[in-house]
Amino acid sequence: MNPSSQRQQRLTRLQRMVGLATESVNPASACLDQVSIRDALAIFSQNDAEAVAAVRKAHPQLEALVQAVVKQFQMHPTARLMYVGAGTSGRLGVLDAVECVPTFGMPPGKIVGVMAGGMTALHTAVEGSEDDAEQVKIDLAKLNLTPHDTVVGVSASGKAAYVQQAIKEAKAAGCVTGSLTNNTESPLLTLADYPVLLNTGAEVITGSTRMKAGTAQKLALNTISTLLMVQLGHTYGNVMVNVQPTNDKLRDRAAKIVSALVDAPLETAKTTLEQTAYHVKTAIVMLAKGLDKPSAEALLNKYQQRLAPLLDTE
Repeated sequence: MNPSSQRQQRLTRLQRMVGLATESVNPASACLDQVSIRDALAIFSQNDAEAVAAVRKAHPQLEALVQAVVKQFQMHPTARLMYVGAGTSGRLGVLDAVECVPTFGMPPGKIVGVMAGGMTALHTAVEGSEDDAEQVKIDLAKLNLTPHDTVVGVSASGKAAYVQQAIKEAKAAGCVTGSLTNNTESPLLTLADYPVLLNTGAEVITGSTRMKAGTAQKLALNTISTLLMVQLGHTYGNVMVNVQPTNDKLRDRAAKIVSALVDAPLETAKTTLEQTAYHVKTAIVMLAKGLDKPSAEALLNKYQQRLAPLLDTE
């Protein structure tokens, strides 16, 4: 039997597996186990490109969600952003939340990842946790939701009861709600105030949403948190001026940032950073304006910790 006929026979059999878009059969990879590694890589790359295209298509929905989150943070000092998910989706949410602390200097607890099955599920599959709608009530109760919070449910299929119930609990608490989902029939598209459809379609490995769907979710989560940080002034242009220098690499990066932005010798930047306990913005203002630490801090507070208007107008 030639490869084309074999592929068609497999497709005919596999298409009996009718289900959600994220669980449908991908014709391009129906004979994945019969092609060369080079050809398999081409299939993978094409599907990765489709994930990027799905995020691009969702830009209007992402814009609306980001605007809502930014408004919450600008209006309410106690605002928090929470991602709720199960499996790959949950792990991606936790990852995005954790990385906002060292990268942007966001205080711990301001961006939170809530994972079905708890933190154990980060490294061990906790079977059935995504179906436990009662457990999410307990998990969210510990966080004391307020109307100042935004809760974003993340689920490829949108069928995870844990995530659906999270949105319902958040709405009951008066929170702003959003969702990231990859299935056109997802309940999350109607449950959330700001739904985002990442329509990635069939996976290379049928139903394995850790692949294309997960890639699109990671891109969307990066977009949400990064744009939030930019809008809140945690960057200067595209430079991470709120970086937390917790190791040698990051301390070196902080010194290079200060040195470049104020055109000062690297050693001067390092000395000034040491005086500020490595608070990059304060060091920049001290050197740019010739101020001592208290005066630089006062000026930063005057401009709500935003460097651009401070450096452009003072």
